[in-house]
Amino acid sequence: MSHANALLTPRARLRLARLIVDDHWTPSVAAKMFMVSTVTARKWAARFRAEGPAGMADRSSRPHSMPTKTPQLIVKQIVKARWRRRLGPAQIAGELGLPTSTVHAVLVRCRINRLSRIDRVTGEPLRRYEHDHPGSLIHVDVTKFGNIPDGGGWRFLGRAQGEKNRQATARRTGSRNGRYEPRVGTAYVHTVIDDYSRVAYAEICADETAPTAIGVLRRAVASFAERGVIVERVLSDNGSAYKSHAWRDACTDLGITPKKTRPYRPQTNGKIERFHRTLADGWAYARLYTSETERRQALPGWLHFYNQHRRHSAIGDTPNSRLNNLPGHHS
Repeated sequence: MSHANALLTPRARLRLARLIVDDHWTPSVAAKMFMVSTVTARKWAARFRAEGPAGMADRSSRPHSMPTKTPQLIVKQIVKARWRRRLGPAQIAGELGLPTSTVHAVLVRCRINRLSRIDRVTGEPLRRYEHDHPGSLIHVDVTKFGNIPDGGGWRFLGRAQGEKNRQATARRTGSRNGRYEPRVGTAYVHTVIDDYSRVAYAEICADETAPTAIGVLRRAVASFAERGVIVERVLSDNGSAYKSHAWRDACTDLGITPKKTRPYRPQTNGKIERFHRTLADGWAYARLYTSETERRQALPGWLHFYNQHRRHSAIGDTPNSRLNNLPGHHS
């Protein structure tokens, strides 16, 4: 593909070459007409004589040979030192007797110049993926937040006042644990996020059992359907709710293929894990809530802001803006 500022496209090159070869124009006159140099006009005319119209196509500018290219054996040694021992360019260069700039260039070409791109456990490069249209895959999970006691929690009021509020709330509700300690309860937030668009759906529930998770899935699928998104697959972790026969049967009824992450590898479900952090920063602990009811009432408004107005750093726009790539829209 020609670059944006190219004066000659393949079609224009063919016209220029034919003026010189077939119509016998002088290269200087033809070059002036197409606003290029005489040398360029002669080059395309010569290629047309040798190869015909096929010679007008774009070609790679990569050289045929690179005598100074780093040998493959050295590249493997650099990559191995980076993966296995997480050494920096200067350390690797010192061990192998190479310039630091050479080592850094190899790491950039292999896309492991930043340690954030390397898995901490295996040392292998992180494999990032994204499905090609909305609904191809949705991620589901549950995150938990402690309920807000009456008057506010310790994050904004401090430990002492937060504990007083927790004690007062427990006396009002009569909620105690087995050791008779005050308990304000837990909010189980069931979250669903579309892999391609990052459009999110969330509900606060009283537990994380299979019937609750299935109900959330059904309502989430209906919510996506209202946006024109047909869910095809669902990815979950290996929690008991998602391993149950009821979950499998519910997915079959909805026409969805259930998938599971690798055990002990939350990175596989990384998109929704990252959404949980955004949820905590943007909603759960974003400001002082004087009651759990107040925080729960704020969730729908925050979800609307996240989907419709918040610019997502991974896609460069709002999640809702990506719902224009639905299957069948451009058929």
